[in-house]
Amino acid sequence: MSGWRWCGALMLVAALTAVAAAQGGGKPVKGNPTPGTSQPDPPNLADRITLTGCVRMAPGRAAEAPDSNTPIDTRFMLTNAERQAVVPAETGGSAVAASASGRTYRLEAIESQLSAFVGTKVEISGQIKPRPAASRGEGAGSNVATLQVEFVQKIAAACAQPAGRL
Repeated sequence: MSGWRWCGALMLVAALTAVAAAQGGGKPVKGNPTPGTSQPDPPNLADRITLTGCVRMAPGRAAEAPDSNTPIDTRFMLTNAERQAVVPAETGGSAVAASASGRTYRLEAIESQLSAFVGTKVEISGQIKPRPAASRGEGAGSNVATLQVEFVQKIAAACAQPAGRL
């Protein structure tokens, strides 16, 4: 009888080992998860700021919706922006972040990230992007800083300013 127990215990250990090996998942994946597609640079925390304001559709935006997976900065604006001091220590201290003092910002995001917030007051955080040297001082939209949106939440159902003004 002890032989049968020994054989049963050995079969049980073998089965448990096979189950554990199957759940291991193999080797961890390293490198670019989508070969052939460049990955964005990691965020620069020194350029991160938090604002409150109203999300509006940008004037003169393209009529058709852009690619839903491509962040763009021509569809949405943040108006009546006020800087908030709610970011963690060591953020927002760069020269680019310190110079961001406007009341209007272009918002760089994918369409679905902001479309539900149009016409509402939001708190929004992200990395302030420096304007390219070629666009500084050229045209009406070039004087507006761009915020690469990382987080957005609605804080009021409607904005206080009329919809037609920026």
